[in-house]
Amino acid sequence: MTETQSAKTQSAIRLTGLTKEFGRVRAVDDVDLEIAAGEFFSMLGPSGSGKTTVLRLIAGFEQPSRGGIELFGRDVTRMAPFDRDVNTVFQDYALFPHMSVLDNVAYGLRVRGVAKKERLERARKALANVRLEHLAARKPTQLSGGQRQRVALARATVVEPKALLLDEPLGALDLKLREQMQVELKQLQRDLGITFIFVTHDQEEALTLSDRIAVFNAGRIEQLGTPSDLYERPASRFVADFVGTSNLFDAELSAAVLGRQGHHSIRPEKMTVGAETQLGDGLRNAAGTVVEAIYLGSGIRIVVDLDAGPRVSVLEQNVRGRVRADEHGDRVIVSWHDDDVVSVTGTPIGQQNPTPTAAVRTVPGISG
Repeated sequence: MTETQSAKTQSAIRLTGLTKEFGRVRAVDDVDLEIAAGEFFSMLGPSGSGKTTVLRLIAGFEQPSRGGIELFGRDVTRMAPFDRDVNTVFQDYALFPHMSVLDNVAYGLRVRGVAKKERLERARKALANVRLEHLAARKPTQLSGGQRQRVALARATVVEPKALLLDEPLGALDLKLREQMQVELKQLQRDLGITFIFVTHDQEEALTLSDRIAVFNAGRIEQLGTPSDLYERPASRFVADFVGTSNLFDAELSAAVLGRQGHHSIRPEKMTVGAETQLGDGLRNAAGTVVEAIYLGSGIRIVVDLDAGPRVSVLEQNVRGRVRADEHGDRVIVSWHDDDVVSVTGTPIGQQNPTPTAAVRTVPGISG
């Protein structure tokens, strides 16, 4: 096996029993994780879940209380950040306002003692990778938010790190620009072929970009898998609720509505609303009353109080031929297929002493 082939098959990052405590607060709790070389890997979770602390531990900005960190087979647990062969992109870009775009990108090479001719050539190539070579002479203040983010990416990648760490880099951008940057970020990662580790609280962002995702909760990994794994087969109520929107049923309501034991989840788009009972193998039906129909542009979200007790959310596509115009108070039949009901654990893995939760998680902003 050649050295290049070996590099492609080894892990980029391995975390073993990683723990970080701040006083009495355990921000990261015994995390084991392995990230492949060349992978676009996301750490997803709410504020305070531990995802950013893990990124800072990998970067060397924090020291673990216990556990180990390996980068490409080398133990870097106690190494300084500049010895780790990784680079970090932050949400605030951290560009030097008095320098040109080209000089900003070349700065890391300058610090490393790279000759001027070589560093400027490499900086221009890095700018070309993000399609900004025509703006090399401008100052950061003369750029848009998306352009400044691309400069930050060029500066981080010009030093050719083995892994790039991204701490919510798109959080300050508006929706349209963020969606555009998601496409560009994924393309850049493919072109460079290096490991990207991406921290975000935005589940759609994680689903769009990632090869795999670790969902963090209370300092632990709640679930690890591909985007489709997490969305289609959530392991716990926490994941079903945090990754997308779900109708969540506790044990009592699962028995009453679904005819099943334990906790379960059904995605809103897996349910339909109609005037009549749907017949067919595996189909289930429940009568209810429309609370609200919310026009979303590409779809319509219908909130229904089922006669059996819970409130559910149904998402239907806004397609030609849809003749129903559901209104408050309409009597309807909600239907779903048995195969779309997912069994989940009732207690989040990342919580030692979970507080009682509502029987069904409904549409944000609509009281139950």
